[in-house]
Amino acid sequence: MMMLGTALGAHVVLLPRFDPEATLRAIEQYRVTWICLVPTMMSRLWRLPQTTRDAYDVSCLQTAWHMAAPCPGWLKAAFIDWIAPATLMEFYGGTEGIASTVISGDEWLCHRGSVGRVAQGEIQVVGEDGQPLPPDEIGEIYMRSAANRPPTFHYLGAEANTLPGGWQTLGDLGWFDADGYLYLADRRTDLILVGGANVYPAEVEAVLEAHPFVQSCAVIGLPDEDMGARVHAIVQPLGPVTEAELHNYVASQLVSYKTPRSFEFVEDALRDDSGKLRRAALRDARLVGMVTAPEGGHKRTPHG
Repeated sequence: MMMLGTALGAHVVLLPRFDPEATLRAIEQYRVTWICLVPTMMSRLWRLPQTTRDAYDVSCLQTAWHMAAPCPGWLKAAFIDWIAPATLMEFYGGTEGIASTVISGDEWLCHRGSVGRVAQGEIQVVGEDGQPLPPDEIGEIYMRSAANRPPTFHYLGAEANTLPGGWQTLGDLGWFDADGYLYLADRRTDLILVGGANVYPAEVEAVLEAHPFVQSCAVIGLPDEDMGARVHAIVQPLGPVTEAELHNYVASQLVSYKTPRSFEFVEDALRDDSGKLRRAALRDARLVGMVTAPEGGHKRTPHG
């Protein structure tokens, strides 16, 4: 993004690292008109005390992009109210650059939860049989570059998942609505099957992160003899909160099989500075711990 900005002759403001209040201060000081964020940054900005947010003038912003990770609906709505619907823009596509979607805040208010309509290349949602699905049915998202466009990437040590006709997938699941707006469910590799029912971690995480005392969280599936898998929540707290409080909070908004049956509190950040959440690595680490723990050494919460 900085390279594009400098190529266009823009003045680029670069901070040593992301700091929420320093970012607001820079926007006001340099009258910033364009900014690129990830949802982790948005969450940290929004969780500043309101008096701190209100102390800085961000009315100069004309465009605020967010991308790179799913944005919880409550957080997106909060930003739309804060900086105006026409200012907030979302991009979805992946580093591979095969195809992409774009949605404005105005559009999102009419299609809540969507990542937009196709803006570059082609996108379709495909079922288990490899055939395109009708609107409102969840399947795997496949992309194809525009005709005659040269390749945008090449995997090293891995192979792309493809379908005939040049379609490729990044592993995301989602669906289109009747108006052609795309919605994301989750990554196929992160899907949790609880007694045969699908649980999409991002949905549970969005509910948990709306809690005022949750800084960040990751939801993974751990083995369960009865249900095949149980939903486990790893939480980085922002304030004093108990497992029972979080369990009841989620249970008030989601059906029982989506509610975490076990919780774990951690001090370290769960997302990296780019906002990425590595659920597979978190799950693998806990599976190793379950295998190596002495008998009776694996803690089960009251809801486990």
